[in-house]
Amino acid sequence: MSQGQDVRIEPWLREILRCPACRSELTDATVADKPELHCTNAECGLQYRIDDGVPVLLVDEARKPV
Repeated sequence: MSQGQDVRIEPWLREILRCPACRSELTDATVADKPELHCTNAECGLQYRIDDGVPVLLVDEARKPV
């Protein structure tokens, strides 16, 4: 899979995914042509990468908003 390719997460999976830190919903985002999931809670706001279509929902590996 090439970098920057549009990666889709199955709709049924998107409905149940939540931020592991605060349990808020996640939104789709793209940073540096790479797909990510961003927490919708303004106080949390963690950003999770997606590797080969698989969300990496590990708090220790999430990025904090700038």
